[in-house]
Amino acid sequence: MNMNKVIFFFAILLSGVCHAKDNEKVATGRETVNLNREWTYKIGDYENAEQPLYDDTSWDPVGLPHSFSVPYFLSKDFYVGYGWYRKHLALDKADMDKRLFLEFDGVFQQAEVYVNGHLAGSHVGGYTGFCIDFTSYAVEGDNVVAVRVNNLWCPTVAPRGGEHVFSGGIYRNVRLVKKHAVHLDWYGTVVTTPSLEENKGKASDVRVTACVRNTDDGKQDAYTLALLVKDRLGRVVAECSETKKIKAGEVCVYDLKTPEIKYPELWSPNSPSLYTLESRLYAGKHLLDMEEIVFGFRWFKWTKDKGFFLNGQHYYFRGANVHQDQAGWGDAVTDAAAYRDVCQMKEAGFDMIRGSHYPHSPAFSDACDREGMLLWSEAPFWGTAGPKVDGVWTAGAYPVIAADTAAFEANVLQQLEEMIRIHRNHPSVFVWSLCNEPFFTDGRSLPGVRRLLKRMVDVAHRLDPTRQVAVGGAQRPLGSERIDLIGDVAGYNGDGANIADFQEPDVSSVVSEYGSVTSDRPGEYAPGWGDLARDEGWKGRKWRSGQAIWCGFDHGSLFGNDMAKMGIVDYFRLPKRSWYWYRNAYTKIVPPQWPVAGNAVRLRLAASKSDSIRIDGTDDTHLTVFVLDADGHELSNCPVVELRVLSGPGEFPTGKSITFAPDSDIRIQDGKAAITMRSYYAGSTLIEASSPGLEPARISLNFVGSSVYKKGESKEVENRPYIRYVNKVGKDSLQTYGVNNPTFASSSLEGYSAGLAADGNKDSYWLPSDDDLSPYWILDTERGLQLHSVVAEFVENIDCNLKVEISADKTVWQVIGNYDCSSREIKRIEIIPEKSLKMRFVRFSFIDRKRLTAPKLSEVKVVGNVAE
Repeated sequence: MNMNKVIFFFAILLSGVCHAKDNEKVATGRETVNLNREWTYKIGDYENAEQPLYDDTSWDPVGLPHSFSVPYFLSKDFYVGYGWYRKHLALDKADMDKRLFLEFDGVFQQAEVYVNGHLAGSHVGGYTGFCIDFTSYAVEGDNVVAVRVNNLWCPTVAPRGGEHVFSGGIYRNVRLVKKHAVHLDWYGTVVTTPSLEENKGKASDVRVTACVRNTDDGKQDAYTLALLVKDRLGRVVAECSETKKIKAGEVCVYDLKTPEIKYPELWSPNSPSLYTLESRLYAGKHLLDMEEIVFGFRWFKWTKDKGFFLNGQHYYFRGANVHQDQAGWGDAVTDAAAYRDVCQMKEAGFDMIRGSHYPHSPAFSDACDREGMLLWSEAPFWGTAGPKVDGVWTAGAYPVIAADTAAFEANVLQQLEEMIRIHRNHPSVFVWSLCNEPFFTDGRSLPGVRRLLKRMVDVAHRLDPTRQVAVGGAQRPLGSERIDLIGDVAGYNGDGANIADFQEPDVSSVVSEYGSVTSDRPGEYAPGWGDLARDEGWKGRKWRSGQAIWCGFDHGSLFGNDMAKMGIVDYFRLPKRSWYWYRNAYTKIVPPQWPVAGNAVRLRLAASKSDSIRIDGTDDTHLTVFVLDADGHELSNCPVVELRVLSGPGEFPTGKSITFAPDSDIRIQDGKAAITMRSYYAGSTLIEASSPGLEPARISLNFVGSSVYKKGESKEVENRPYIRYVNKVGKDSLQTYGVNNPTFASSSLEGYSAGLAADGNKDSYWLPSDDDLSPYWILDTERGLQLHSVVAEFVENIDCNLKVEISADKTVWQVIGNYDCSSREIKRIEIIPEKSLKMRFVRFSFIDRKRLTAPKLSEVKVVGNVAE
């Protein structure tokens, strides 16, 4: 797929539709205003900052989306605390007769919203949107909105831990919505196609349930909800209506079915045909409210023995795990940036994205709809390896303290319900996932994990009976406490693809993560199959539904670069060579000629979009600079390069300029550097790329919108110099790994799988198969560590020699211990290297094993500091 064509299509689509809806009064009965511009912000907590007369003149002028961490470039540490946002909002006399709402698409993770000094509402949960009715606090004229945000770790809020970073901020869009007192509720309309499957895709009615709220004091009336279904060309293909009386203060549910639509165009990754539902609410002939919902005709079927079916046809999907954050801006990415991410995975031939490991933005789901990308939408019930200590983001996925459990479960269920409510009409969403690796928790809380998952399954089925429910990252625990059978679909990460217990399981199944290959760009031209390489598992199994690589893009990680750089595209959204390998394998597009070192003469500067870039925080442009020789060939040379705004509006994450260097977090690699820039003022902008001794390059950009940049009058962007954030607290604390980390072995005797040597239970153990006379066992800590010690325990003395090795990449191994069973008893070993060694994997090789005996490896743990 040509990226320029995609971005052009997206620009036309949004400028012609969304822009009109977000910034102009149209005859819909409601008005929606984008509020991303002209905020002030200050990090920290401040008394009385919610008051209208509070002096915020010294605060930073910012636009949304915004993160506490901007500029952010893969630091494993991040600021944790409070931040305040303030904005002035003008309302006129006519607005005083409306219901007034503030809609937030995402604030991490606790938000208190004040209007004119009054607490109008609050929300707890960092990945789902919310709506605040502030009608009671609004005044004609100037209004002050103040939002107090914190990203403090909280024992009763999900996630309690996860392999990511958890920066605070209003990092998604905010809107002002003005409605009639009688109106369609926020995300209160559900669209389904109930008879599509039974008619084998040849016909279906459209069922719509819609919640209408009457907030008109003391007034009861009859209200008509009229529905129009339009095809992709805007032609009406079905319509119906229903009239009901609604009492004041009541929420009424309309339940309508359209006449049957013959031969609808089916939605699929190969042909993502979309329809639009237009809902109009009338009192008599007076239009009170209107909304449009994009949906599609398609049906899914999951089976445990034959895989996944889409629109009646067997469909094995090949997907990628995707985090939302990007270079410089962190989580605070625009809708256009999210769209580019979807397109970049689609261009490589992937047809499914797992939204790791939280609900992504509505704009991300919309991009999946339009590009034809199946979306695995996941709730943020999440765990990770590391110290299971409350107060840090490696805490157990589920609380150990009994007093925290009820509130935690309520929060998880709240966020699950919000995810379903917000994303349920998107045709791309093909499953609701409950979690990722919630087994990373204190063993005492595993019964709570199982109980909560069962509650989540029931809630998801009740809210949406049309979709299956998945347990993501369900490869632990093993044995009688397994969680993979709790839902309708099981997702197995890492070693789970080959664990004996999970072959042909009694539920539908997918490999929800494979790969986990760390690399810097450019990396190798090779796939990252990981354990899927065994027995050619990457080709699929007849009972398996699909697979997803870990991962699509580099992302922020509290475990450092070894975890952060597992993407096939780097953090700056430049492909690694592995991306080109998948594109060639899946779409038959041969890779380009790789750049080589040469005599650098000049630079070239390119933009994903150079014209009609909106200034409302939903749009931006991705700039790439290339190092060239005299003939214009791309080189791999990596000089220091600066991008600078010479004239006009616009900003990089670092302000008016940004510098790339090969030894910096803001890197130029393999002759390329890239960054996204945006503007909150309209006008023409001139950007220059320069490097000492090279001919510079320039590019002109055109930003559009109603607020025009005027030099000397418009607020200028201040430079935000990048300083890598370092948390001084607990920097040298040792962490222990092993329990529930991935394990791999040369063989396993039935009932004694490799994972039993890293399950925290000394009574269970791994055994190789009887005919494996040179067995080995490997632990993957899944992160780079500065090794402190390795401890291994056996059920009984082993009668073969033992070699212990470590590796950073599972390719080059270093011996750290040799043990001769003839000279000593070997039941427990502890290795403390004399010098600091970096590692990720540890391997135990058993040498000269006798046929009738076997090493019973009971438990392994690795202690170290997370490496930078």
